[in-house]
Amino acid sequence: MRKIILLVVFSITVCSIIYSCQNASEIEQAKYMTGGKDLYIANCQNCHGANGEGLGELAPPLTDSAFLKENKAKLACIIKNGSNKGVVINGKNYQGKMPSFSKLHDIDLAQVIVYVTNSFGNKQGMYTYEQVAKDLEVCK
Repeated sequence: MRKIILLVVFSITVCSIIYSCQNASEIEQAKYMTGGKDLYIANCQNCHGANGEGLGELAPPLTDSAFLKENKAKLACIIKNGSNKGVVINGKNYQGKMPSFSKLHDIDLAQVIVYVTNSFGNKQGMYTYEQVAKDLEVCK
């Protein structure tokens, strides 16, 4: 009886360990999230807030997943080149200018975009540096 109990406990433990392991894409996204958070704090948080709440009328919030999802292919261009165009988010008009972050590399842009589009109530998945390169070609 004792052997059966030990076998069951061992089997449950092994199954739990296997089930809890992340696959390669989840690990990759976690790496992007970590790097993206650091980049966000250093470059974006001052205007967009620690929780993506924005800065009054000057900087829009990053909590609107619909806007981010509809404009995901434009985000790399907006971050890299800045923007003089206003945006409307949740019916509110934001006319503040977005400064350019031209020194950020494609991997940096991908990481910050993954962080923003998967934080503050957003859940939009992975966005690779290869996709950033493709998206930047369109805005040149």
